[in-house]
Amino acid sequence: MAPSKKKHATKQACVTPEGFAVLPLQFSPDSAARHSLYVKEHKVRAEKTSCRPLDRTLFVLNIPPYCSQSVTQDLFSKFGVVASVELRDVPGSSQESGPKLPKIFRPAAKQGFKVGYVVFESSSSITAAKSHPHDESLVVSTEQKPVKTGVQKWIQQYTKSIIHPDKLQQTVNSFMQDYDKRQEKEAERQKEEAEKQQEDEEGWVKVTRGHKGAKARPHSEAANQRTLQREARKKRRKELMNFYTWQHKNTQKEHIAELRRKFEEDKQRIALMRAQRKFKPY
Repeated sequence: MAPSKKKHATKQACVTPEGFAVLPLQFSPDSAARHSLYVKEHKVRAEKTSCRPLDRTLFVLNIPPYCSQSVTQDLFSKFGVVASVELRDVPGSSQESGPKLPKIFRPAAKQGFKVGYVVFESSSSITAAKSHPHDESLVVSTEQKPVKTGVQKWIQQYTKSIIHPDKLQQTVNSFMQDYDKRQEKEAERQKEEAEKQQEDEEGWVKVTRGHKGAKARPHSEAANQRTLQREARKKRRKELMNFYTWQHKNTQKEHIAELRRKFEEDKQRIALMRAQRKFKPY
């Protein structure tokens, strides 16, 4: 009898992205399932002056949804003092356009796996995180710091979503005060730029008085010179138009005088012709 052929399942090796180190993660100490975080040192030349220093920032991939910003900070505090943690849906620049909105007005965060930027106080923490043993897992939920899941998590999120009206009013007032300050700074900046453009090479500025109720507006000598030139051109055009008007009137007078002279001559000629035709019998 021929021996039966048994199919043995081959164990696939874990593929690690190039340049990344693996950090094992499990939800609780008695959890059998393990999760893998992929970390490497953050190196982007364009962000040398940003809030992600090149020698103290750790780039983390595959952060599960149950790891919030505070949970992620607690996990990586094992390797050193954590200065800040930033979680994003996709990798990108840390520069945000527009004013920073309070948590009340921010849209709800998407549920899913995240990428993170963990900034340490010391650069040695980067090496400690990358050289962490593979057989020692980081624990998310402990007795000292439990992480709620399921219905308890939903109840906690719903409770946090309810905002007291007084607190909401304070947040709105604070935001509007910051908005007014930004508008004033922008107006001052635009005013300074306008004054710089109006100043001439020597830097002389002439302040003139506008209409009633208006603030004084600075005028440079160059601007005044241009205004005088425009007035001179207007004056010359006006004089030329006046000359043409006088010439036209004078021509009309001469034409009327010529017509009157011809009319008188015609009257005299007609009177002479009538006198010559008078009947004289003797």
